Amino acid sequence: MAAKKMVRVTQIGSHIGRPNRQQENLKGLGLNKRHRTRELEDTPSVRGMINKVKHLLIVEEIG
Repeated sequence: MAAKKMVRVTQIGSHIGRPNRQQENLKGLGLNKRHRTRELEDTPSVRGMINKVKHLLIVEEIG
């Protein structure tokens, strides 16, 4: 079986003062405070959420 692709997402920007949609995308990614990191499966839906708030994140591909 092929290993699932993963991405490591770290929040570097604050959600304060951002539009509600951007705040909800951060919550959906499991992020709500600066310097939090999550490892997520690389799917089109996750990539779409990342693209909406890419100015607040650092994204690294794993494997």
